[in-house]
Amino acid sequence: MSWKAVHRWLGLTLGTLTVVLGITGAILALDPVLHAWEAPAAPGSLRVTTLAERVKRNVPDTEEIRRLPSGAIVVFSFAGEQPLASYMDPADGKVLGAWQASALPRWVKNLHRSLLLGDAGRWAAAGVALSMGLLCVSALVLLLRRMGGWRRLSARVRGSLAQLIHVVAGRVLLAVLCLTSITALTMSASTLGLVALDSSEPEVLSVATGRPDLPAAQLGSLENFAVKDLRKLTFPSAADPEDTWKVATAQGQGWIDRYSGQMLAWQDATLAQRVNDLAVVLHTGEAAWLWALVLGSAGASVLLFWLSGMVIWWQARRQRTQIAGNTPLTQADVLIFVASEGGSTWGFAQTLHKALSDGGHRVHSGPLENFRTTAATRLVFVLAATYGEGQAPAHASQALDRIAKLDASAVPVTVLGFGERQFPAFCAFAVALDQRLRAQGWPALLPLECIHQQSGQQFARWGDALAQALGEKLVLEHVPRIPFTTALTLVARQDYPDAQGGATAILRFAWPAQRLWARLCGHGLSRFAAGDLVGIVPPGSAVPRYYSLASGQEDGFLEICVRQMAGGLCSTSLLGLRVGDSITAFIRSNPGFALPRTRRPVVLIGAGTGVAPLAGFIRRNDRRIPMHLYFGGRDPARDFYFEPELQRWLGDGRLATLQAVFSRVPDGGGYVQDALRRDAERLRALLAQGAIVRVCGSRVMAQGVVAALNLVLAPLQSVATLKAEERYAEDVF
Repeated sequence: MSWKAVHRWLGLTLGTLTVVLGITGAILALDPVLHAWEAPAAPGSLRVTTLAERVKRNVPDTEEIRRLPSGAIVVFSFAGEQPLASYMDPADGKVLGAWQASALPRWVKNLHRSLLLGDAGRWAAAGVALSMGLLCVSALVLLLRRMGGWRRLSARVRGSLAQLIHVVAGRVLLAVLCLTSITALTMSASTLGLVALDSSEPEVLSVATGRPDLPAAQLGSLENFAVKDLRKLTFPSAADPEDTWKVATAQGQGWIDRYSGQMLAWQDATLAQRVNDLAVVLHTGEAAWLWALVLGSAGASVLLFWLSGMVIWWQARRQRTQIAGNTPLTQADVLIFVASEGGSTWGFAQTLHKALSDGGHRVHSGPLENFRTTAATRLVFVLAATYGEGQAPAHASQALDRIAKLDASAVPVTVLGFGERQFPAFCAFAVALDQRLRAQGWPALLPLECIHQQSGQQFARWGDALAQALGEKLVLEHVPRIPFTTALTLVARQDYPDAQGGATAILRFAWPAQRLWARLCGHGLSRFAAGDLVGIVPPGSAVPRYYSLASGQEDGFLEICVRQMAGGLCSTSLLGLRVGDSITAFIRSNPGFALPRTRRPVVLIGAGTGVAPLAGFIRRNDRRIPMHLYFGGRDPARDFYFEPELQRWLGDGRLATLQAVFSRVPDGGGYVQDALRRDAERLRALLAQGAIVRVCGSRVMAQGVVAALNLVLAPLQSVATLKAEERYAEDVF
């Protein structure tokens, strides 16, 4: 079972009990905080003999002195037949007021410790604590996979509000929750009798000599103990002349002769006792009220985790892809195996499955971990997504090992990878899978193809190549599942003249007000930042068109730069909007292109409308990090997008330098890659300082930039080394 399945099913089956223990634990964590304010603590230098003498002088019938974890002193005594418990001032031994064991209802403690079921409930509570530990471990594994490893653990989280809450709260409180589960299991081990804490008490007696008891102040053995280490001091009974003083401290416990003051026996605290004492402090916050506040917050957060987790599970169920007409594996002539973490790759498998079935093939689709062939198999396709730092999706983590144990056959196995070029390990799992299959001798119908950002257009081109290889008519028109959309109203537009490249406009839409529940469930517009993508479905089409965002949520609006594309439904629709018109849209995160929080310089390279996300980065550069923009256009009079804003940002320090070149005017400077070569010395200096590079524009432009930078950086560095260091990312179209 995968870690994802462990996390999901533990959360679904034991989530309610975990919430009960979390909430009651949060309530109980208030106890140490209240105790810390109820009575003064004893000074650190005060000796136990001095305290005992002061208490005995004010309360002659004292039977026991107890030091609470908060440091307050409580004295137990009798007034006739009536037992009393009182706070004492350690400075003079005077009574401050009555003490009660807890101001919290007893049933809350019983509910937390045993679910109100007695000994059986203690076992159940221990089981829930163990489940919490497994939830924490699985959560850590999934968190690392989602964020892309330890180095990306602090990166910005994208997704619905429920996902944001679940992941961000997990990063903050996961360690505390894991610690509470471990300490709960440690305490349960002693409570349930699995571990013995104390050794058996020695049989010691005070030796009656006819002399009176020594006063507490004259007990030499007791003088060795400081009140700050005291747990409990029991006075000898007046009715039993052989009774002894008994002192318990954090280091152990001892028995003292009431007549001579000599230590009759001493037992060091066992290792089990010391471990249990530490577990009690860490689990309850006793003796550390600030830590108790942290524990209370962590306990209350369990409800937040459970609610957001249920919403995420419900969302995933609604978005699950169902394969219709799935032929049994043993009867199918075409097999499609899928490795997908979030489920989107299954949508492409569904499109391929339907197209092949319509062509007369018997097709079976299944998860990659079921990879095998049968006598009926004629073709195999593997659609493999890459997750995190090049890993396989969780369910397919053992797929490579499984395939390595199989004997290769003559059946062609074709691999199609899915990933994002911004990540250094772009389609790394698909590459590893393809290499393993070829090394074992499996043939391929088509070479490995890697789909960037789930591109439907690239998938369709791969389908054309597949149709030609099969000699069959095959059309792959993938219609992705559209997330919940939100209406956006156009509030401003800035138009640029119709040039050779077509009309262009910068469109600004109002940020819509959204209800909390809609955001929690993933309805409405997700949080976004410059460099993310907005998906817009044009009228008359089911396929969204993605545009890079030139603004972030903090700006209070959503801005894109749109150029007219020949025959483009979406660009035509957007450029035809008037102020006040609305569109429907959704956000798609683009984490690999986002800028990390850093003080290092940033080099931004863009051409045409590709400057849009780069302008968004500069707009949010409130910390005035050195940002250097290289912009390429055709004609400054027609396509110098964001020019007024760029000039303003140069003035206020958000933009350090601007190099603008234009290819269609005399002395315009050529292309952006020409500007890079001319500025080689400064670029080398910036990159030597650890500069981060972001490139956005056409694929041809991006290829030219790579060639220019490789020339500038040679022989010590290259774009490949910058990518390996996660300093270089591109967003191309």
